Amino acid sequence: MALQEGDFIRLRYTGRAGENIFDTTDEENAKEEGIYNPQAEYGPVTVRLGSHHIILGLEDELIGKEVGAEGEVEIPPEKAFGAHEDDAVKSVPVSQFREKPQRGTRIEAEGREGVVVDVIGRRAVVDFNHPLAGKTLNYSYAILEKVEEPVEQIKGLIKLFSGRTDIGITIADGTAELELPAAITYDRRWMVWRGTLVREIFENYADVNDVVMKETISRPKKPEAAPEIIETAEPEETNETEE
Repeated sequence: MALQEGDFIRLRYTGRAGENIFDTTDEENAKEEGIYNPQAEYGPVTVRLGSHHIILGLEDELIGKEVGAEGEVEIPPEKAFGAHEDDAVKSVPVSQFREKPQRGTRIEAEGREGVVVDVIGRRAVVDFNHPLAGKTLNYSYAILEKVEEPVEQIKGLIKLFSGRTDIGITIADGTAELELPAAITYDRRWMVWRGTLVREIFENYADVNDVVMKETISRPKKPEAAPEIIETAEPEETNETEE
């Protein structure tokens, strides 16, 4: 059956800009291209078609395909990261930076992220366009399976948004409960994306009325006492000899 908007699928893909890979679900491709992130979880991703979890051009390519389909698609800028806009290139005073900016440095200024493309006197020229803006991209892909179970769908969204695979999920009586690992509040990526996750749960599962996030912190185990060593007296040596 042809895939349509609202379907969850497991997807493998590699994105290229020219000859360079900029994104991939394949660990070996990432290592070969020099973009490997040891903190990342590689492997197929779960996405919901129609929710823009992937760029528009790739999503359009997948809708209408069958599970098991493989292929390549060329995606123009307007269906990828947009055109490169001259208005997004700004001149920023060097005094706004903690350290002296240099060409190629990625910075945050005016509430946006950009890259320094030039430094002229006491001003830095910063490009706030997406690094791939204005570029035609090429994606190779494979649709591995359709994901039907809500728990597996939500697990896929958690991995997609936060990269985590250690969150337990149960759905019962209108409540989706997430069992969170201890100290997850120190995970910045999780804290940024958890609101989006909750919103998508409510949007996609009409029978879920509450989302409960439960973090359990267990009492630290007491260190085991070292076994008691009982010293025994060594037998006294004698100088007696038999007569």
